[in-house]
Amino acid sequence: MAKKLTPSKINTYTLFKLPSAYFSGVRLKEITNEIATVTVKHNWFNKNPFKSLYWATQGMASELATGVLVIQGIENSEEKLSMLVRSQKGTFTKKATGRIRFVCKDGGKVKAAIDEAIKTGEGQSLTLFAEGFDASGESVSHFEYEWGIKLRKKK
Repeated sequence: MAKKLTPSKINTYTLFKLPSAYFSGVRLKEITNEIATVTVKHNWFNKNPFKSLYWATQGMASELATGVLVIQGIENSEEKLSMLVRSQKGTFTKKATGRIRFVCKDGGKVKAAIDEAIKTGEGQSLTLFAEGFDASGESVSHFEYEWGIKLRKKK
């Protein structure tokens, strides 16, 4: 049976496995099979010289928003699959201050790619998008991640 991923479990995981994200304030707020929402608040620790959120902190939050959907998809499949970021692209559209919310709505793409990897035994590549919004709902950044997934070899 698949483990249920919750924000609490993932946030504890980040403390031990991704401490730079945790101490920068990156937190998973919501996860469903379709959507993941991650927030981070601009503060002294994650600031840049321009008095806004450091781009790498935005990258950590956006990667978590996409990656947690892949993790959940793998857990739901009950198969042994590996995952890896193959490439990343970020676009910054507005100064990021205050609490920024990163949303990825690509859970359906994740399920389709995992199903195809299991069916064919071949590695799959998929591109997931996460967009960052400020408190007023305005977009501050947009990220895309190419994820690779494949079945682990049986020993």
